[in-house]
Amino acid sequence: MSGGFASMLHDAFGGRARAHVPLAPFTTFRVGGPAEWFLETRSSDEIVSAVTLARRAGLPVTMLGGGSNVLIADAGVRGLVIRPRGGTITAPDERHVRADAAVTINGLVRWTITHARGGLEAWAGTPGTVGGAIFGNAHFGGRLIGELVDSVRVSSGDGTVSDVPAAEMAFGYDRSRLQISGEILLSAVFRVTPGDPAALRAAARSSLAYRKRTQPLDTPSAGCIFQNPEPGRDAVPDGIPWSAGALVDRAGLKDCAIGGARVSPTHGNFIVNEGSATARDIRQLIDRCQAMVRERFGVVLVEEIVCLGDF
Repeated sequence: MSGGFASMLHDAFGGRARAHVPLAPFTTFRVGGPAEWFLETRSSDEIVSAVTLARRAGLPVTMLGGGSNVLIADAGVRGLVIRPRGGTITAPDERHVRADAAVTINGLVRWTITHARGGLEAWAGTPGTVGGAIFGNAHFGGRLIGELVDSVRVSSGDGTVSDVPAAEMAFGYDRSRLQISGEILLSAVFRVTPGDPAALRAAARSSLAYRKRTQPLDTPSAGCIFQNPEPGRDAVPDGIPWSAGALVDRAGLKDCAIGGARVSPTHGNFIVNEGSATARDIRQLIDRCQAMVRERFGVVLVEEIVCLGDF
């Protein structure tokens, strides 16, 4: 990287722009090497400014939200890694709530419940931020978060900011247009309805209880590793649920381990870090699960997590 970019970054953000920052602490897997350059932004304007500087310098930009759906290579990530922080939530009217990309999903859920807005309460316990959830169109209980989105505000690589209606976001299962366009989410507007805080809070607690019963929340992981099979794309043998976790389980891989990484005995679609895992351990275990499921059942497991850096 040129000294010119380093100087511009320092002029714009001071000591908050740092070199060779370990990224493992910022991920739920707790693995991964350093960012070449790392910046925690405090506003949408700062995100746009940082992205514009990096793109002018010809450097790749990586957005890292809550770090809950990513696997970062042991060698780290080249270019500039931006970790948005803070963010605000507002209500333009009774039927809509706007949240900045840096807002956590749990923070958004708490805000809507407190302000008697219904629609997002079932997402209680979802790790990560609004930015990450929109990027990957997060799903839970058979629903996609994109179904609740009215519009989003994004920035292109040259710093152009635009508002995009949900119909133009190419939302699909684990998909959004952001994965192809390279645009960066700044905020999202969600549709909500008036609700009773007590009833909304009860629904949120029910969702949290379900997650605790079915997911290994007490051990570092990145959430579900694979997408569930899709009718029309996959052919799952009779007698096996259309579930990635079920396929991993039936292939005899539950509790399988490589190094410090293990397929969770609680949920076959979770790989956990038992404390000493490297990104290489996790990557190899993912590859083994894919190979065994393909060999046993002829199903190609598509990864849900995002791998960052060179493996």
